Amino acid sequence: MVAATQSLQELCINSIRFLAIDAVEKANSGHPGLPMGAAPMAFVLWDRYMRYNPKNPTWLNRDRFVLSAGHGCMLQYALLHLTGYDSVPIEEIKQFRQWGSKTPGHPENHETPGIEVTTGPLGQGIANAVGLALAEAHLAAKFNKPDCKIVDHYTYAILGDGCNMEGISGEACSLAGHWGLGKLIALYDDNHISIDGSTDLAFTEDVGKRFEAYGWHVQHVEQGNDDLDAISKAIEAAKAVTDRPSLIKVTTIIGFGSPNKANSHDVHGSALGADEVKATRENLGWEYPEFEVPADALKHFRKAVERGAAYEQEWNELFAQYKSKYPEDAALLERMKSGKLPDGWEKALPTYTPEDKKNATRNHSGIVLNALAGVLPELIGGSADLAPSNKTLLKSSGDFQKDAYENRNLRFGVREHGMGAICNGIALHGSGLIPYGATFLVFTDYMRNAIRLSALSEAGVIWVMTHDSIALGEDGPTHQPVEHVASLRAIPNLAVFRPADGNETSGAYKVAVENRHSPTLLALSRQGLPNLTGSSIEGTEKGAYVLSDDGGTPDLILMGTGSETQLCVDAAVELRKEGKKVRVVSMPCWELFEAQDEAYKESVLPKAVKKRVSVEAGTTFGWSRYVGDEGVSIGVDRFGASAPLGALLEKFGFTVDNVVAKAKAVLA
Repeated sequence: MVAATQSLQELCINSIRFLAIDAVEKANSGHPGLPMGAAPMAFVLWDRYMRYNPKNPTWLNRDRFVLSAGHGCMLQYALLHLTGYDSVPIEEIKQFRQWGSKTPGHPENHETPGIEVTTGPLGQGIANAVGLALAEAHLAAKFNKPDCKIVDHYTYAILGDGCNMEGISGEACSLAGHWGLGKLIALYDDNHISIDGSTDLAFTEDVGKRFEAYGWHVQHVEQGNDDLDAISKAIEAAKAVTDRPSLIKVTTIIGFGSPNKANSHDVHGSALGADEVKATRENLGWEYPEFEVPADALKHFRKAVERGAAYEQEWNELFAQYKSKYPEDAALLERMKSGKLPDGWEKALPTYTPEDKKNATRNHSGIVLNALAGVLPELIGGSADLAPSNKTLLKSSGDFQKDAYENRNLRFGVREHGMGAICNGIALHGSGLIPYGATFLVFTDYMRNAIRLSALSEAGVIWVMTHDSIALGEDGPTHQPVEHVASLRAIPNLAVFRPADGNETSGAYKVAVENRHSPTLLALSRQGLPNLTGSSIEGTEKGAYVLSDDGGTPDLILMGTGSETQLCVDAAVELRKEGKKVRVVSMPCWELFEAQDEAYKESVLPKAVKKRVSVEAGTTFGWSRYVGDEGVSIGVDRFGASAPLGALLEKFGFTVDNVVAKAKAVLA
């Protein structure tokens, strides 16, 4: 009986391996080595421990699985197909890495139901997993009752040597240890091979001891290719440790079964080749043609469908009891899960008149966050050790800590990149949480990949970036973002705002909260700004709008963003004294403006008006689309300098006099 069971297990494991081998071979592209080596640990995890429903990939209380080593994605696609996910039939396996397939070259959550997060850039996935585990801990503390644990699931991840080399994994895993996220279990595929060759070339540290120092529970399975019982016992031991995350180091042979390429970098990132595929089939005794799964193996895997339905039904019955006993909490959880915002939430957004005192937009942001915290219990976030400067603390909540998971202030420490990927994980948990992450705008360089992935993953994270220009002053060019706004505008599916005052800051947050499938980034001022006549939430939602006008066709259009919009307003006053017809356009968000119809864009920036001036305290790159051949851009096309605010603005030409002079030159 034991032998028969082992034989079936071997059949199942080799089914994973050969689906990966055949798909990569057909595509002549991909990474077969990791699926071949990690198939045993993945099989044990998915077959014995993970709770999921293949017929409902978005079931709230499912265990989350993250393949942080996303290059080995055929491992995950094989598992999705074998366990019965409708998103990955055998036809999709055969279309691996082809146009329009549900099996792209790295896992993408928005493309393939069953994929939780988009992975590939190494280290991002394990950091996403920390965010997923954080979300589970927060929701459990918020909604669970002593007699009804409605949120109770694990986050599992498989990561590789490359993930452990990337610094982001250290940032995120250090935080996971600090927070004591006991339902996070990571299996480390310790195969000693990277693209260059043996990891001994550059990576000889004791990863287990490093994770122990982070505060993780660490185990080692020495025979990861055949000791299924050891893998199983390690997972059970990890689940028994509730106050710490767990790392299971599983030593494997990359490309296991390949006679000539196993345990080498040759099997890491390219197809085996027809001869080696044949040799591997012979070596592992695999008599089946390409893409064929043995009936016994498929029958065993598909038991996951029946198990999953039972898991969800059991949970539905529990939730029915919960709903009866705790109707308000149940209604909130259902609303959050649906993505629906509470009726009238936007009424909490503050509005301003020119009579209200000037204020930095970072301060306006803090006011908005605290106003929204009262009406959006799903709002959660924090700063990379800059909360007093970013103004991101929610006054109504304490800090999320090991003994206080219900709180909503996240203390990320000086870990911008880890913060970014953790926020992505929170957003992609599927429970409706709205995360925000904050730092200085210049430090988006540290976390750009996470911001990019929030856009690619369609994760509605709110990025709160302060100290948005040279106007921060004496800290100098190392801290003065010059090229950052332009570079962030280049990221597809990311709305980048530079609000000019309090109303535009509120408008930016309205867009950000409503955008649950795309991230929003706010670049906010350190210095105080006046509240402008004509500014509005409604105008901000369109990305650009007419702030002031003289009627009829203008002689000149002045365009500004952020703190420089006021310069355009004041310069228009001076030019009008000389009889010029001037239109002032505030352009807080290019991306939203470009999304408007042609009629609206023409009403704001009529093509017939060629005389235009843009004013922004950053690089002029990109402004040519709006100023055209006859206009001019006032900006900063060099690094900044260390000096008081007033001196910097004067030296770099951000004065009313300079805007007027440039405008006159354009008109002439």
